[in-house]
Amino acid sequence: MESNTRLTQNDTPIHRALEEQRLNRLAHFDVPGHKGGRGNKELKEFLGADCVKLDMNSMKPLDNLCHPVSVIKDAQMLAAEAFGADEAFFIVNGTTAAVQAMIMATTVAGDKIIMPRNVHRSAINALVVNGALPVYVNPGVNQRLGIPLGMSVKDVETAIHENPDAKAILVNNPTYYGICSDLKQIVDMAHDAGMLVLVDEAHGTHFYFSDTLPVSAMKAGADMSAVSMHKTGGSLTQSSILLTRNTVNADYIRQIINLTQTTSGSYLLLSSLDIARKNMSLNGKFYSSKMIEFASYAREEINKLGGYYAFGEELIDGDTVFDFDRTKLSVHTRDIGLAGIEVYDLLRDDYGIQIEFGDIGNILAIISGGDRNLEIERLISALSEIKRLHEREKSGMFDHEYINPKIVMGPQKAFFSKKLSLAIEESAGGICSEFVMCYPPGIPILAPGEMITQEIIHYIEYAKEKGCLVTGTQDMNVENINIVDTSA
Repeated sequence: MESNTRLTQNDTPIHRALEEQRLNRLAHFDVPGHKGGRGNKELKEFLGADCVKLDMNSMKPLDNLCHPVSVIKDAQMLAAEAFGADEAFFIVNGTTAAVQAMIMATTVAGDKIIMPRNVHRSAINALVVNGALPVYVNPGVNQRLGIPLGMSVKDVETAIHENPDAKAILVNNPTYYGICSDLKQIVDMAHDAGMLVLVDEAHGTHFYFSDTLPVSAMKAGADMSAVSMHKTGGSLTQSSILLTRNTVNADYIRQIINLTQTTSGSYLLLSSLDIARKNMSLNGKFYSSKMIEFASYAREEINKLGGYYAFGEELIDGDTVFDFDRTKLSVHTRDIGLAGIEVYDLLRDDYGIQIEFGDIGNILAIISGGDRNLEIERLISALSEIKRLHEREKSGMFDHEYINPKIVMGPQKAFFSKKLSLAIEESAGGICSEFVMCYPPGIPILAPGEMITQEIIHYIEYAKEKGCLVTGTQDMNVENINIVDTSA
């Protein structure tokens, strides 16, 4: 992409244009209908007058997200420059939309795509929509922690050899727990085989602004990456960036994005991406260092408490744990006799601390540049108290987060098939035609087309018993599950 020499990383084109429109005292006969908050005073009082005045619709001075030619185009150019990409696309439908755009831009019905099974549901949803077929690489599993890891290079190599017609490989960088695969080697192998590499970097925004964290997708030579700017980059929730290299057709990518992204892009979200990009470009190294410092200190102090295991770089084995995101504060809780979700609930309800998630055996606290020493100390102190007050024997606890799936049918075929509804406890042997997952993190326990086993049923029942938010089924009570009617 040719740089616009008039603009630098200090500029925020969308932000500037919005401010100009706010100050020019236009009479608005366009949407939104709240007309700067005058038509909804309670909304204005809740969000603030400036916020609702900046909630504007596309107009010539503000450009158009579907076909950017001015300020949005300039802001995206600056983002591409900041992230080391050739093109950048602002996404206001969440990183879900960015992940799905990558998949739908590289595959069509019947095409194969290689991916780890511990992907976010958004990736498998894309397959339900476009009919592509997954070739799953089962991630490594840490037996002590019970968590899925990254993909082994050898397993990816085998998948490429056995599926030379696959169009692309999707890689998590990192996983929710901070685990990274050998992205650079996977990129090299994929490109040698004529395949594209798509990277889900929902939790890796900060990789682009540090020399000491794992390699970013663009630096590793990947073709596309979905970056969740709102998670650790400082933009508003639901705002994301899709990065691309010139190995893909950027104009076609834009068309694919426009198949599903709203035509009424929120300028609050867009301006937040613009301002967050500037902030990370100018201050990202400082924030990343701060995140590493806080997380490293917390890990050390939590491990001194005994019982807990805040894991980190010691997991690195050069294979399924090729690298580790040291800003992630992932803590194993099962050795104190508590499921992660139980610790999650205690932290929120008894100590006023909201962490990212708790699952069967672990919790995850997201550390960002916005944290302070006080909050870190509160978290450590609360975990100490929880151990003292609630520690118990761990007998009978479920000991792993990940179960290798048995794939019977493509996700699209299974999802849209004729269905039968059965009680979950009676569904063993059926082919699942919907999703079952704990959210967060949103990694399916079951996806459409997978065989339901007694082990999976036990996992679902255990997760519900411990208080996980189980989602994905048509039945909102998650008591019944839809299976493929094989008699149809």
